[in-house]
Amino acid sequence: MKTPVLAGKVIPMKKKSFWATLKKQKVLLFMSIPFIIHIIVFKYIPIWGWTLAFQNYWPGKGFLQQVWVGLDNFRWLFNDPVFYQVLRNTLAMSIIQLVFGMLSSITLALIINEVRIVIFKKTAQTISYLPHFISWVVAANLVRDLLSTDGGIVNEVLMKLKLIEEPIMFLGIPKLFWWIIGASYVWKEVGWGAIIYLAAIASIDPNLYEAATIDGAGRLRRIWHITLPSIQPIIVILLIMNMGYLLSSGFEQQYLLQNGRVIDYARVFTIYELDYGIKMMRYSFATAVGIFRSVVSLVLVFAANYLAKRLGQERLL
Repeated sequence: MKTPVLAGKVIPMKKKSFWATLKKQKVLLFMSIPFIIHIIVFKYIPIWGWTLAFQNYWPGKGFLQQVWVGLDNFRWLFNDPVFYQVLRNTLAMSIIQLVFGMLSSITLALIINEVRIVIFKKTAQTISYLPHFISWVVAANLVRDLLSTDGGIVNEVLMKLKLIEEPIMFLGIPKLFWWIIGASYVWKEVGWGAIIYLAAIASIDPNLYEAATIDGAGRLRRIWHITLPSIQPIIVILLIMNMGYLLSSGFEQQYLLQNGRVIDYARVFTIYELDYGIKMMRYSFATAVGIFRSVVSLVLVFAANYLAKRLGQERLL
């Protein structure tokens, strides 16, 4: 806002008080109350449960009756060789999902945006995001059927093309498990992820495309020099936010597709908490694992945000 000048004198603008601004935006405040309550109840109040990580918690005992063990649960965590195996698996699958998920969503959004037949465009978009609404229970069974050695379409096609002589048990090969998880995640979420990028593309000024067309730019050049730079801030913001999920690659997908042959490559932190914590009634240990994931995720988000700031990109804070 410009500062007014009267008779050669600068008259400072009077800033609105916090309460005046709050009164003016009271409707927005009332609309946000349910979300604030949701965050407090489900995000902040449960932090009280972190105290379990510093106890040898046992159900039935009061808070003051629990045995306090300090950092013993964290020492057991970092001395457990399975922990580093789980860390490797979680990071590997999360990075695969992040990289291929974002690239496929951006590519799909660019392709759909270039389609000029409205009916085909809407149909393709609808079909692409329908798998998002399928539960992983159903999706995992579909993946198993596709990769089955007994009539699975993947093996059938590969055999028809003479690329293999006999069916391959894909879900029984440990080193393929990460990529199967990544591919199935992309298939299920690519359409849903593309919606955000399509919304960002829709906000681009059409005059930019018209000017580029007059200058002789083809479709690929318009995409490279107009579309991608215009949605770059959205890409960076989503990348920063997704950094917080690097240690949360999922649960249902890995749990439903795992088996004894690939368990060393399938076990992630959520499964680790279940198998080595809750099932063994080691509630304090499971809480310590959860605290480790939360703290590292918070550090990753702030680190990515700081790096984006240093590089002159859009950022959260």
